[in-house]
Amino acid sequence: MAKAKKSALKEKKGVSFSETTNESSIKSIKKRRNIKVDPSQLIASILKGDITALGKAITLIESKNPKHLKDANSVIMGCLPYANNSIRIGITGVPGVGKSTFIEAFGKHLTQQGKRVAILAIDPTSSISKGSILGDKTRMESLAKDNSVFIRPSASGDSLGGVARKTRETIILCEAAGFDVIIIETVGVGQSETTVHSMVDFFLLLKLAGAGDELQGIKRGIIEMADAIAINKADGENLKSSKLAKEEFSRALHLYPEKASHWQPKVTLCSALNNEGIDGIWELILDYLKTTTKNGYFEVKRNKQNEFWLIQTIEAQLKFDFFNSPKIKKELAKQLNLIENKKTTPFSAADYLLNLKQ
Repeated sequence: MAKAKKSALKEKKGVSFSETTNESSIKSIKKRRNIKVDPSQLIASILKGDITALGKAITLIESKNPKHLKDANSVIMGCLPYANNSIRIGITGVPGVGKSTFIEAFGKHLTQQGKRVAILAIDPTSSISKGSILGDKTRMESLAKDNSVFIRPSASGDSLGGVARKTRETIILCEAAGFDVIIIETVGVGQSETTVHSMVDFFLLLKLAGAGDELQGIKRGIIEMADAIAINKADGENLKSSKLAKEEFSRALHLYPEKASHWQPKVTLCSALNNEGIDGIWELILDYLKTTTKNGYFEVKRNKQNEFWLIQTIEAQLKFDFFNSPKIKKELAKQLNLIENKKTTPFSAADYLLNLKQ
């Protein structure tokens, strides 16, 4: 009988944790997951400018857990009377235009003026992995250290318009916390910018000279919404082409119909890297606010924001309720199977699902 060969591979006994340690860890995790939120305490802390409380509240309203909805609504309603006292600025532009560098330079300028600044930086979410880089705190390193600045990176998820699902609610919380200027940095990857335009007072479009205007299809729409165009990286060898681009955009803007605000959009140059032209953009925004406040458009725009917010909230809630219905989940799986086997069409399946009695 052949002698069994001994394997050179040996398994060493690993370090085992005690049962007490394991149970303690599990209990700790469960406890953190089931922490009860006290909306009134959270609201009181936010009104005192507590950044930690603000972060917790934003996490709460971003939660997709139905159990958190009631507390989230309580926090929003509690903060609402203290909102609407900031300047809301939307900043967009294609990737590579220097949005983060610009916002850092712009934010520094504002804090030097004694302003408290909240930056809602929206990062694109991968449609494949559902992951997001959320690297704005890294890109805005010096601004992140400023006590007068609050940076909240959020994933855009499946939201169109380059903004996160709960950006409007986050604006309210930031205003209640005492922030004077709210900056929303959009994804800027060619999605419809209508959503961000609907929630800000001033819409700034960042452009690059000599970029070839690759986004011809959406350029007109974005330019029509812009209250100002800033041509970034206007320094060194780019300065000449930037000046030329400024003239071209200025001529183009005069061809568009007059805005309801009676404000003529301006084109300006800046170099965020060299901190040039940043003060001029802030003065431009103040001039816009002065003009629109005087002619009453500012108040009209805020009311329009609320109307759009209402419609969007209803749509979001209907979508949430629909896809979280147990009956819909079950029937949706069946319809997807029928589509895969070519026994129905997406249109017929949608009609069937929408007509199901919930």
